[in-house]
Amino acid sequence: MYRNIMTHFKYYILFLIVPYMFLLSPLTFQAWGRDFVVVIDPGHGGRDPGAVGKVSQEKAINLKVALKLGEMINWNCKDVKVVYTRDKDVYLTLNRRAEIANHAKADLFISIHTNAVKGNQSPRGASTWTLGLAKSDANLEVAKRENSVILLESDYQQRYAGFNPGSSESYIIFEFMQDKYMEQSVHLADLIQKEFRTTCKRPDRGVHQAGFLVLKESAMPSVLVELGFISNPEEERYLNSAQGVENLAGGIYRAFLTYKKEHDIRAGGKEYEPAPRVADKSVPASEKKVTQGIAGKNNSSAPVFKVQILTSSTPLKDGDKRFKGVAPVDHYQEGWIYKYTHGASTDYNEIVRTRRKLQATFKDCFIIAFKEGNKTDVNQAIAEFKRNRK
Repeated sequence: MYRNIMTHFKYYILFLIVPYMFLLSPLTFQAWGRDFVVVIDPGHGGRDPGAVGKVSQEKAINLKVALKLGEMINWNCKDVKVVYTRDKDVYLTLNRRAEIANHAKADLFISIHTNAVKGNQSPRGASTWTLGLAKSDANLEVAKRENSVILLESDYQQRYAGFNPGSSESYIIFEFMQDKYMEQSVHLADLIQKEFRTTCKRPDRGVHQAGFLVLKESAMPSVLVELGFISNPEEERYLNSAQGVENLAGGIYRAFLTYKKEHDIRAGGKEYEPAPRVADKSVPASEKKVTQGIAGKNNSSAPVFKVQILTSSTPLKDGDKRFKGVAPVDHYQEGWIYKYTHGASTDYNEIVRTRRKLQATFKDCFIIAFKEGNKTDVNQAIAEFKRNRK
């Protein structure tokens, strides 16, 4: 009797539960239980030492900071899964590093490196890089140095489609590359540099773009951090000290926490807004007014050229020291990134001259274009300028 009752009870429970189980697909369970995945990539390793200082090698510094960063995240963020591309002194190809991140379906990829300059011991400070075309020879040299690791691979020409890390021509492929994760990558890079500058009290060398193969193959927001210069003896000692490792890992960790918090807000259906936004996300009303006024001198529909000098995830005040005395400075906004410009003219040649003057102060500055108040493709704008001159 008891057995029959229990059998009927089991069927009754199944009758109540099964319909709801069909409503909750495996994807639903995966979405609820899925951790935020961050892949931490200690650059170089094994037979690839990276940059070499007087008393240490880059690969060891990168690994120490990467493991400390992962330890901080694991200890404090229970909803985050940390994946290392390597957690010991082993050699990995650039492709393999990206494969690990892609296979893990990472939400974020952080590659950790240490900078160096041959024959010059004075450079110091930290910088953070995203994927893009190097806007200066100095930036191109950083990319060449980091990409040169592929020369250790016997089949690198086949594996990387004929890419030659030492040839400037090979980097042209990055000029027209559209990275759909660029906005998030630049934002994280800006957060990291802010922590290095304000909390870690390190010299701030800014956010830059260059053609890094390891970022090119990573299908998620990605940054490459240059912790400091191993070629500077004083900084090399700092990079190898327990305090230096803790400080630099802590800076990246705090930036990660901010990024993750914003991610969680957006995932919860609430839009994160670091600052009030204007109605037109591409060009603020004040910017549009200035642009149209200048264009009106000649042709109201003619493209207006400007020089972009820097970006920030938060609005900068007039007279901010990062403008380095350049005035006037305008800005426009793309997503949550504020982009600052100097100069405005329908004469492309005039802006070329302006850029040349600015390069002494802003090495990575470059020319952009607006048409009728909206940002436009600069190559098309140049072509239109040339047609109008005929």
